[in-house]
Amino acid sequence: MTVLKTKAQIEAMRSAGRILAACHHELRSRIRPGVTTAELDRFAEKFMLDHGATPEQKGFHGYQYATCASVNEVICHGFPGPQQLKDGDIVTIDMVVNKNGWLADSAWSYEVGKVSEEARKLLKVTRESMYLGIAQAVVGNRLGDIGHAIQSYAESHGFGVVRDFTGHGIGSSMHEEPVVLSYGVPGKGVRLKAGMVITVEPMLTMGSYHGRIEEDGWTVRTIDGSWCAQFEHTIAITEDGPVILTDQLDT
Repeated sequence: MTVLKTKAQIEAMRSAGRILAACHHELRSRIRPGVTTAELDRFAEKFMLDHGATPEQKGFHGYQYATCASVNEVICHGFPGPQQLKDGDIVTIDMVVNKNGWLADSAWSYEVGKVSEEARKLLKVTRESMYLGIAQAVVGNRLGDIGHAIQSYAESHGFGVVRDFTGHGIGSSMHEEPVVLSYGVPGKGVRLKAGMVITVEPMLTMGSYHGRIEEDGWTVRTIDGSWCAQFEHTIAITEDGPVILTDQLDT
């Protein structure tokens, strides 16, 4: 069942979202060749704690880290660790911030040093497809309108749209109803109502959109080794249109 949020609850989630966005902004200046994903994870956790928040992912079903750090062919749920980022890599940092019991969730893919034109295009199209999906998150539309906007744009540029990992409702729990697909048929699916809070989070690949889960039970890689990017915002659906609670960092 989808739980509609009050204006006060949405404002509480916006407070978490501001911390999350500020953390991403700080991470952007720290992502460079030679840095390890473990260092980025430690910075993110300290940043949250210093701002009166906690990392909701840490301890979730035994997950040990404050962030997910997914490099190159890793689709999602990569473990932060000792690996050093290299010039030309891309890395997705995904995190969920808990501020006074209310959550915000956002992922961003970053360039590491000088990346290829193909990688830059992947990041650009992934980010743009997210915003096209968000634009469809208006009262009266359906979830299929969001997914179709993402899928049609991504596939028109030759990228694959990951099916196995999706957006979701969010509030005082990390994963709530409804499931928010990054593909779909316009006019189909759950009708959008004011008070819904969801994540829109396309994951696009340069090749096959299929992935496999590693032996650690978390890390998901593309089956063909092609690179993947992800962009995600938490948004509230209101009578005045979609409101991004995790802010915009690419302005």
